[in-house]
Amino acid sequence: MADRPGPPLPAQPAGHRSGTEAPGPPEKGRHGRGGARGDPGPRGGLHGAGHRWPWRLLLLAWLSLGCGGGTAQGPSWGTPVWVPEPPVPARPRRQPARGAWGSWGPWSSCSSSCGDGVALRTRRCLRSAEDEPCTGDPRQYRLCQLQDCPGGSVPFRAMQCSLYDNKPVLGTLARYRWVPFHGAPNVCDLNCLAVGHNFYYSFGRVLDGTRCGPGSPDLCVGGRCLSVGCDGILGSGSQPDACGQCGGGHGSCLFVHRLFQGMDPSSGYFGYMNVTKIPAGATHIKVTDKSRNYLALMASDGRYLLNGDWSIAWPGPYEVAGTRLHYARAPDGTESLEGPGPTQEDLHLMVLLQEPNPGIEYEFWLPRGHPQPGRGDVSPLRQPQPRGAGTPPPQEPPLTPTPALPPQPGGFATEPPPRSPPGRSGAGAAAGRCGRCHPAKGRSQRIRHFCQSDFVFQGRILARRLVGQETRYEVEVKARYRHRSPLVSREYVWVPNTCGCPPLREGHQYLLMARRHVNHERTLNRILLRDDGYARPWTPREERLVREAARHCPPPRPP
Repeated sequence: MADRPGPPLPAQPAGHRSGTEAPGPPEKGRHGRGGARGDPGPRGGLHGAGHRWPWRLLLLAWLSLGCGGGTAQGPSWGTPVWVPEPPVPARPRRQPARGAWGSWGPWSSCSSSCGDGVALRTRRCLRSAEDEPCTGDPRQYRLCQLQDCPGGSVPFRAMQCSLYDNKPVLGTLARYRWVPFHGAPNVCDLNCLAVGHNFYYSFGRVLDGTRCGPGSPDLCVGGRCLSVGCDGILGSGSQPDACGQCGGGHGSCLFVHRLFQGMDPSSGYFGYMNVTKIPAGATHIKVTDKSRNYLALMASDGRYLLNGDWSIAWPGPYEVAGTRLHYARAPDGTESLEGPGPTQEDLHLMVLLQEPNPGIEYEFWLPRGHPQPGRGDVSPLRQPQPRGAGTPPPQEPPLTPTPALPPQPGGFATEPPPRSPPGRSGAGAAAGRCGRCHPAKGRSQRIRHFCQSDFVFQGRILARRLVGQETRYEVEVKARYRHRSPLVSREYVWVPNTCGCPPLREGHQYLLMARRHVNHERTLNRILLRDDGYARPWTPREERLVREAARHCPPPRPP
């Protein structure tokens, strides 16, 4: 049977019977009778599984190269490329736990029977055999301060050196007497100097609680020199913050730093002026004034503590409000007040003006949350006002205040004379110059005093005090009928005698007519009520008469 030309047949599935199946793909344009050119095998016939084994081997080889583990095909077919297998992640090792501290035990007894010593307490680390040790110190020491040792007692370090007196040392039979030696490198070794010789010997560590050196606040514990923290624990490193709280940190404190530049009014005045209030609990107080003016301090109850009543104190330390303030004054007039605090009560900082105020700088620390000082924190009596808080006699005013003796504890720089009953008191009574009072009466006297007075007001007498040859009244201003200068709610009214004229009783209300007193040197500016001045008990009728008297005054002259 002759072969007919046609397209090459596709490959048949295994097991297919065909008389023209060739073992390889036919070449293009050639037609054979079941095989490729040059195939020595029989042409035609039945081809089973045994005849197709070369194809299977090639297929298996290709699969092993392309899909086998550990190799991959490169850019050229049949070129294996080795791909490393990903490493197996190592299993994390279990970190050993750290032990925990138990609670502290009780404190031991003090290492000394008098003076300074240390007490010890310990704690245990709770952990298993696999746990890490605890971090920290198992021992804690605190300072225990007992009563002072009696006079003539041997110092603690000297007592330890004396324990080796007349005992053989240095491998010889020589005996010495020993005293402390403080020039050795390790201050916590018991370094003792042989008396009469130029050598010292170290007998090991000193006992716990021994001072590291003469005058040192640090103590030796376990051969180490440790400082005492503010919590009393040695080596804790706790320090008080700026407002005095132990370990609080500066974030718990408030820093107040201001410059007071209050100026006198256009009318001008000289006398005491309020600067600010330093609240209780203030620490690190510092006040600076660079002028001829004088700083003054007043307690919350109105007592002057420094430079009050026109009496200037000597520079030096002063116990004020539970702390020690150091008052300094330089030859050029510069003043300063410094104190560590904390103060136990409010302090009113004032200035006794002798010239225009160039500025008073003050600073202190307060616990956070404490109300800050402001304009509303000053006593109503101490508002800036043109009134002196105390003066010498107006007949002979000093040009500048003269220093007085330093104040005694709990007293003033100059103590006022004792009070006497109204009418006969003080130097006036002793000289026989006090007689009957002559108060102003009648309509004509009322009109004359009203028109000539600088201040006409209703006031209640709060307190009375003798200052030198004068009487000072603390008055609460209730109503104002005439005032050529400002009047605040509380004022000082001065009477130039100690006889009690005009008679003013504490707790009573009066209608007062007074003048403004300014001396030639302009160092005094105050409210002055003369002994024959108008001071009548206040009544509604008296108020009506005073208002009528205002209509009879001539109009004020133009400036």
